[in-house]
Amino acid sequence: MDVNASAEADLAARFEEHRPRLNAVAYRMLGSLSESEDAVQEAWFRLSRTQAAAASGPGGAGEVRNLGGWLTTVVGRVCLDLLRSRQSRREESLEVSLETHVPDPVVSRADVVDPEQEALRADSVGLALLVVLDTLAPAERLAFVLHDMFAVPFDEIAVIVERTPAATRQLASRARRRVQGSAPAKETDVAKQREVVEAWTAATKAGDFDALLELLDPDVVLRSDTGELSSGLSKLVRGAATVAAQAAMFARLAVHQHVVLVNGLPGLVAAPGGEVFSLGSFSVVDGKIVEINIIADPERLRNLRLPPLPPLPPLGE
Repeated sequence: MDVNASAEADLAARFEEHRPRLNAVAYRMLGSLSESEDAVQEAWFRLSRTQAAAASGPGGAGEVRNLGGWLTTVVGRVCLDLLRSRQSRREESLEVSLETHVPDPVVSRADVVDPEQEALRADSVGLALLVVLDTLAPAERLAFVLHDMFAVPFDEIAVIVERTPAATRQLASRARRRVQGSAPAKETDVAKQREVVEAWTAATKAGDFDALLELLDPDVVLRSDTGELSSGLSKLVRGAATVAAQAAMFARLAVHQHVVLVNGLPGLVAAPGGEVFSLGSFSVVDGKIVEINIIADPERLRNLRLPPLPPLPPLGE
């Protein structure tokens, strides 16, 4: 192996050490698994080009000091550009609604210990939080995610958003108030949430309207990201009675549901005949469901990394 190839391999190995943190930053910034991967890959390309330029320049080989900080800054900039582009597209389109968009979930089997799920649960990164983060201005989201979730100093974040450290602190403060006022303080006990989710499935299967009401917070919100699917399902409903009534419309699906982990906590996949129809996550506070987020967009479901599910009978049997 020549010197250049050896240096490249060493750089790649060092980059891989930072990849989990970079993936975590990008996912919390973007709420999209594919875009997060693209952002992290772009950081690798920039690092490789930077190191190649340093090695070929005057003085010979050089390297980035504080590689972790440098990479976090690069990923932050890439994500900020993506968020600004996304915001521009939304402003130009009358069809895009933040009210019913559900960010990409990280899904795994409920009977397997998954380090990524554990990290999400420990950080309280549920879909309900990502939904709120989607409503923030790009610079606010960056300041909040990097400072409050990853302890990046404000003077470093200020360089990315091109503000003063004091102005950057204000960005994070505004975002924090929005998050605290909107995102429910979800249950962190997996066993307790599973009890609620399984009770929800049982009540839905039995068509027990009163039992469904008992599980729901009076001000519960149900958000359904259905894409072009026309199913009679209202995409955003509020209130226990309305949510329970909508759940009753899909009682037949309850016999085809599997408990899975969605961002670290129990949720449900409905898969009649082994084909995924919907994925639901639950925010539970004090034993009551305060928010349900459902993805029923067939195209999105095909692109999600769902764990293998055992075959189930077709819908209606």
